[in-house]
Amino acid sequence: MCGFSSQVVQILDHMGVTYKGLNVLDSEDLRNGIKVYSNWPTIPQLYVKGEFVGGCDIIREMFQAGELQSLLTEKGLAAKATA
Repeated sequence: MCGFSSQVVQILDHMGVTYKGLNVLDSEDLRNGIKVYSNWPTIPQLYVKGEFVGGCDIIREMFQAGELQSLLTEKGLAAKATA
């Protein structure tokens, strides 16, 4: 439903990464709680192995620079595609 979330999903799908998505639009408590938890005001938020990485713009920039692939590899996750 969200264009920004869609961009992050497309990047992860392109990379062949397994992920779990949560629809924060279904729950106002979850939507507000995740913002408080991460101290980050926007959605989507990508976490890798429990560590907050960033929102859409950061994920897109990391992917384009090859940094997201490196991060996923460092965390032991498969990342097959490059920018």
